[in-house]
Amino acid sequence: MIPKELLKKVRQIQIRTRRTVNDVLAGQYHSAFRGRGMEFEEVSPYQIGDDVRFIDWNVSARYGEPFIKKFREERELTVMLVVDASRSGLFGSASQFKLDMAAELCAVLAFSAVRSNDKVGLILFTDEVEKYVPAKKGPRHVLRIIRELLYHQPRGKGTDIAAALNFLHHVTVRKSVCFLVSDFLATSFEPALRIARRRHDLIPIVVSDPREAEMPNVGLIQLEDPETGEMTWVDSASSSVRRQYGLAWAALKNARHTMFRRMDTQTIEVRTDRSYVEPLVRFFHQRERRR
Repeated sequence: MIPKELLKKVRQIQIRTRRTVNDVLAGQYHSAFRGRGMEFEEVSPYQIGDDVRFIDWNVSARYGEPFIKKFREERELTVMLVVDASRSGLFGSASQFKLDMAAELCAVLAFSAVRSNDKVGLILFTDEVEKYVPAKKGPRHVLRIIRELLYHQPRGKGTDIAAALNFLHHVTVRKSVCFLVSDFLATSFEPALRIARRRHDLIPIVVSDPREAEMPNVGLIQLEDPETGEMTWVDSASSSVRRQYGLAWAALKNARHTMFRRMDTQTIEVRTDRSYVEPLVRFFHQRERRR
């Protein structure tokens, strides 16, 4: 039985994200992602402004006037949401946890997909794949995906991005649009990422929190690694400790950016203290220009 509180939260996310999809992202998702190809539809008389590359010379010769071939896009896509549900997602110093932001962002992407008559599936992973929802169409299916994102209780604590991407290869026959949603604090996943990028249209979504980049001065504090359970005491009053903390985060972030740049992979960066709408709109605009 799903608790009433969860159903209320699902409904709230449905209302917020549908408003974003209809008012802000209307048409942008459709413009940013192509279908599987172009299918011949008909021939019609040439009109001024038509692309001369599509003139059908055989038909034109038969009727003594120019005709062009008309095509329509095979629109249907499969969108896979591959979401990191590890313990590090249960962190947030702003209004929500990283995992909560990931769930709402995935809801926006899922509603955008079904609005374009695309199919949407879900893979939830930690240090193993924990939940798989096959891709289907329709708003009711999107609500199921939102419920799984909010209701799932992870068994694992760690993160294995490579295992999730390997699982994706086994359950998808055709090329899919894959949104890989994680804080990317794991390591040793670059080879799997390269393979996934060759097989699928891969878009990493990096979810972070401002406290990961900067440690506040609150005196002596005990920190816990959510994925290993390791505890350590830190003197946050020390300026050198805070500086080293910031440098370590900057090095991690730069290494991640360098990896994505080497693969020529466009990413979406979101933070728990800011709206995800602007980065998403910016990505769709950049994506459309690169077409």
